[in-house]
Amino acid sequence: MTDQMPLDEELPLAGLTVLDVSSFIAAPAAAVILGDFGADVIKIEPPGTGDPHRNSWLNPNYPRSDVNFVWQLDGRNKRSVALDLKNPDGRAALDRLIARADIMIVNFPLPVRERLRLRWSDVEPVNPRLIYASLTGYGESGPDRDMPGFDVNAFFGRAGILDAQRHEGGPPGFSLPAQGDRCAAVTIVSAVLLGLRRRDRTGKGGWVGTSLYANGVWSNGTLAQAALVGAFSTPRPPRDRPRNALANIYRTRDDRWIQLTLVREEKGWERLCRALQRPDLMADPRFTTKDARRAHATDLAAILDAAFAAHDWAHWRPILRTHEVTFGVIERLQELPTDEQARHAGIVADTASAEVPRTINNPVRLGFARPRPAGVPPALGEHTDAVLHEAGLSDADIAALRASGAAG
Repeated sequence: MTDQMPLDEELPLAGLTVLDVSSFIAAPAAAVILGDFGADVIKIEPPGTGDPHRNSWLNPNYPRSDVNFVWQLDGRNKRSVALDLKNPDGRAALDRLIARADIMIVNFPLPVRERLRLRWSDVEPVNPRLIYASLTGYGESGPDRDMPGFDVNAFFGRAGILDAQRHEGGPPGFSLPAQGDRCAAVTIVSAVLLGLRRRDRTGKGGWVGTSLYANGVWSNGTLAQAALVGAFSTPRPPRDRPRNALANIYRTRDDRWIQLTLVREEKGWERLCRALQRPDLMADPRFTTKDARRAHATDLAAILDAAFAAHDWAHWRPILRTHEVTFGVIERLQELPTDEQARHAGIVADTASAEVPRTINNPVRLGFARPRPAGVPPALGEHTDAVLHEAGLSDADIAALRASGAAG
């Protein structure tokens, strides 16, 4: 912020307890955001194995690294309790935690929730003030409600995003790891906050939720809304034959890619011509109007290709900014660690971990609060004793749970 205001003494979610009874990414990432802003997040994991997401960093589709960068991102600012919810004693211990919690986040498939008695109808009698947030792949009802859903199939595939990315004659596009999950995580947080607002007014908890499918369609909302009225996009033409040459990408001499996005085209077109030192293009009958530029988009793309290829990115950046041309560079992730804008905007945050000293901050910004520092993510079951003690269990109770395999 440019206008600094005093920070509150407490983070906005301080005093709230969150049970993160979920695995993999979207739901745990929502719990991360709540923890960043002060909530006490207790992650419930199965003894022995824990959340499978602890090992996602070994996924062959992820970048190779010697450190568990994924768990730092999605496990920070949580306390880990190892309970076997299939064991009646472990499930009973969870009820002790539910009774004290404000928020519970779950993402098990609906049949699993039914078997483990983890539906809203199961937990409401234990704590009617609880905000119960559930994430599914495709929704809580309907013929596909029990289908396993990950972001690649439910968010990107079912919502039509991958098909919409398709080029003429080519296969559908493909997604990158967890992008849809992180969008859905913010929706979960929004739903939780709405539930808390209702509880403030009525004293009642309740169910809130979302699905990866719903978030994918919402993210693809412009094209999805068009489909509802019978309008459909055709596959995209190749880059050298664009529908609009002024909403296209161009390669510089040093192999960087510039994205032109001239939304206000009449002003932007003149500015671009001056930036390129090609005022003659404004008088070219092929390009004097928007319709003409569309009709001759292939010709214009070829001209812009040659112009941008004549110089390096370092040449174009100040020139395009000076002429107020709307553009962006297709950044390489290798540049993120040294990106000054990322540092100023709080996109990258320091951690307490020597192995992973920096992490990605959540996207929410508040003038009156800053997210708490990213702590080292917990070892599996690191806080089992402490949390169960807080719930009123004795040392003997906890020892009995461990002896029966109900706790770890």
